[in-house]
Amino acid sequence: MKKYLFILIACLVAVAAQAAGKGPQITLANTTYDMGTIHASKGNVKATYKFTNTGDEPLVIISVTNGGCGCTKPSYPLQPIAPGKTGQIVINFNPKGRRGELRREVKVKTNAKGTKRLSLKFTGVIIP
Repeated sequence: MKKYLFILIACLVAVAAQAAGKGPQITLANTTYDMGTIHASKGNVKATYKFTNTGDEPLVIISVTNGGCGCTKPSYPLQPIAPGKTGQIVINFNPKGRRGELRREVKVKTNAKGTKRLSLKFTGVIIP
């Protein structure tokens, strides 16, 4: 009986130690970006979101949505980001054929512990 109790306690301690680890964590420098005034005839504009893996395991960016239209194309690191290292998510926006106020949002899915999809927003005003 003592042997089984000892094994049970050892297993619980191991699980608790593993749960105490931070795992991968993403810390963004900013989650919003103001593109200002955008001239539709000048071509693509970019919003850059810098981040750091503040966890203790590699961070993987699983996906970044396109914000609901073909005018928005995200690019992001496809390789895991080591603990303490930085990366960036770049959103390319094509304003051609659009005008007026711009408010878009993309969602970022990662393997970071305890986080759901992150929301990155960008705004501006498009002049034809």
